[in-house]
Amino acid sequence: MNRTESIGMDAGERDSFLGIGGTGVISVPRSDDSPPHSVPVSYGYDRSETTFYFRLAVGSDSAKQDAGGSSVTFVVYGQEGGAWQSVVVTGRLEETSEASVATGSLEGLQRVHIPLVDIFGRPTKDVPFGFYRLVPDEITARKESSDPQ
Repeated sequence: MNRTESIGMDAGERDSFLGIGGTGVISVPRSDDSPPHSVPVSYGYDRSETTFYFRLAVGSDSAKQDAGGSSVTFVVYGQEGGAWQSVVVTGRLEETSEASVATGSLEGLQRVHIPLVDIFGRPTKDVPFGFYRLVPDEITARKESSDPQ
């Protein structure tokens, strides 16, 4: 009989799992007392700076429109070889533009791949996007480990 348990991933395992981009779920606080707004998003990951980048839909119909400066939680999860893995990140979301961030951050944005995932029900060229980065305050990376008994 095998017993499974959760064990931590080291930085190399975490970086390999995250790659240079993929998809996850971001939770952004709302301005009232209702639960956070949690949505699937695509991300880019710069392992040299341990920084996440996002292309988020913004505009009057988006709950993420005032996300800059917000404390957020971001989760990436998946399976490899039948075992689960997850990374949970907390920190502040910062708007990223040439005028608002250092050259190093823009270079980081060029080192990542943010997949374009169409979940909008209209052409993506008609959806306004903003670019954001998340420099983590905390990262928890865990994976499933089987312990044969």
